[in-house]
Amino acid sequence: MSLNDTPRSNRLHIGLFGKRNSGKSSLINALTHQQIAVVSDVAGTTTDSVYKSMEIHGIGPCVFIDTPGFDDEGALGNLRVEQTKKALEKTDLALVLFHNEPIDLECNWIKAFEKKNIPVIAVISQSDLMTKEQQTNLIQIIKKNSGLYPVVCSANDKESVETVRREIINALPFNYEKESITGELAKSGDVILLVMPQDIQAPKGRLILPQVQVLRELLDKKCIILSTTADTMESALSSLSKDPDLIITDSQVFKSVYKKKPAQSKLTSFSVLFAGYKGDLPYYLEGAKAIEALTPHSRVLIAEACTHAPLSEDIGREKLPRLLRQRIGNALTIDVVSGVDFPKKLHSYDLIIQCGACMFNRQYVLSRIGLAKEQEIPMTNYGVALAYLSGILDFIDF
Repeated sequence: MSLNDTPRSNRLHIGLFGKRNSGKSSLINALTHQQIAVVSDVAGTTTDSVYKSMEIHGIGPCVFIDTPGFDDEGALGNLRVEQTKKALEKTDLALVLFHNEPIDLECNWIKAFEKKNIPVIAVISQSDLMTKEQQTNLIQIIKKNSGLYPVVCSANDKESVETVRREIINALPFNYEKESITGELAKSGDVILLVMPQDIQAPKGRLILPQVQVLRELLDKKCIILSTTADTMESALSSLSKDPDLIITDSQVFKSVYKKKPAQSKLTSFSVLFAGYKGDLPYYLEGAKAIEALTPHSRVLIAEACTHAPLSEDIGREKLPRLLRQRIGNALTIDVVSGVDFPKKLHSYDLIIQCGACMFNRQYVLSRIGLAKEQEIPMTNYGVALAYLSGILDFIDF
């Protein structure tokens, strides 16, 4: 990935939902002017959610999600519907396609989106296969049952596809991704010191994604940036004519960086920044307090976004568990999940620790937070938890 690329996790996720053969794949192909999705008359051609990153005029960087039909049947069909439900959790804006009656399934999915405050556009698809009378009747039925006025569209009609594109622009969720990672912590002209240990988790010749994204944003803000590693931090500080306005560090070296930092320099970490950028920072801060109540009989869930093979000194699988057990006791039960393997039932846990989630879009992180809140399970993130365990959470800047 180059510095100019927009990571998939930072793109607007537009999901297309509907019954099998309702025209989802055809509409995606028409909107993107590319043959992205396989189109067939055979019901159930789309067997898994397909994600395609695009740049659409008026919309910007986005990801289209082509989902399996939510009316699929049988054992395999049920698995496909589960994939569609997982896509719902990542969707920032939903297009729900209608083609004929009954429309109960479509309306139920609209309610699910509205419950999560996800904007919905109702689309009568494959209109070229319907009479005007059929279209009019279906419009009235959709309005009555969902409260939405549908767009009438055929993937073969450029004008109606353009109408759908305009509707997407009009329905764009306000601030679907927070505009800034560093927020008010960094402004033009500020001197920023980045402390970036290059351990086994960051392969030679590469920076990890949060470092790349923060670096790019600081360049856009016209900040003056100096990058160093933890072991050369003192030399980096002495090379500056003035103390840095802000130090951003890897959370794993929070404590040592805090001890070395100038008193007037603000301090935060990449993971803490992403806690606010991707999630709910106040909720994470409150959740960190639950660490104090843990006992050797407690159970903790550590959730990683990445699906990499565990390496030596992995933060989620080794460092955090070690710090927690040093504080609570070796009998503490710790489960680790990665990628989208996040349990729906959380009642057996006393605390959830989510990574910075640079690989997830914000909507998906918020869906996890919503699940934890519904089940009243405290939740925090790697950076916040490490700052708490290091005893310096009160001295971190947000």
